Amino acid sequence: MKQLTRLVSLALIALLTACTGGGEDQTGDHHIVVTTNILGDVVRNVVGDTAEVTVLMKPNSDPHSFGVSAQEAAAMVTADLVVYNGLGLEESLQRHVDSAAESGVPTFAVAEHVDPIPYASGDAEGRRDPHFWTDPHRMLAAVDAIVEAVRKYVPDADGGRLEANASRFRAELSTLADSMANQFETIPAERRKLVTNHHVLGYLAARYGFTVIGAVVPSGTTLASPSSSDLDSLAGAVRDAGVPAIFVDSSHPDRLARVLAEDAGVDVDVVSLYSESLDEPGTPAATYLDMMRANTDAIVAGLTSP
Repeated sequence: MKQLTRLVSLALIALLTACTGGGEDQTGDHHIVVTTNILGDVVRNVVGDTAEVTVLMKPNSDPHSFGVSAQEAAAMVTADLVVYNGLGLEESLQRHVDSAAESGVPTFAVAEHVDPIPYASGDAEGRRDPHFWTDPHRMLAAVDAIVEAVRKYVPDADGGRLEANASRFRAELSTLADSMANQFETIPAERRKLVTNHHVLGYLAARYGFTVIGAVVPSGTTLASPSSSDLDSLAGAVRDAGVPAIFVDSSHPDRLARVLAEDAGVDVDVVSLYSESLDEPGTPAATYLDMMRANTDAIVAGLTSP
């Protein structure tokens, strides 16, 4: 049955490719499918031209709710390897990941290999937090895990080039981590307080000494909704803590954050971050490294402005 599913999927890919004229991600000798665009950028840096990489999540998308086309779903069950974030991040895509695994495709959940931490508060308190990429040190661990997964499941890939690519990217990640630490040191301790649109910066806070005051949506997913009592409680916490800024993801509306700022009755800026998705090529958040640099600049500016 598994072999039949893969044969049917291959036929579907061939048919859809013929109808659409193909695209930049055609199945090659070695084919890796990656769910999120943040991980996609990292995998492409590590893999280079040792394998073809298809990234499913489009720029400025929500990893909790994005969908895939029939062709993309079929590509997942014919890939050499499916790399996904895991820990419940890709809520709307999980069934496709499970289908690929049931068809015999190796699937690799990166977040399970980076020493994940639990949510510290909110509706998801105690559950493991999937948003590990906000800590570049954990992305270093992710690179190591990805290299081992590719070696295991795509054994014909050029190991020498794979390791050379990974070494170069590890150096860039280490430079990023040091730069972030130096920039965050310029924020006074009493101002290192974070409020976000949902619980997304827990790893960054733990790494760099921030306190998470709360989230507009007190959950680890954007698919949840706050109650009026949730907003009232957070507004009080914002007033008491003297929080100067609320950080919202660039791919989500900031209406609730602005309502919260008004309800708090204090002068609070609403600052946009690229916290869950990369932006289009040529923009300040087109790559993972660029995204983290842009977010660091925005956080520092938001928490040090008069």
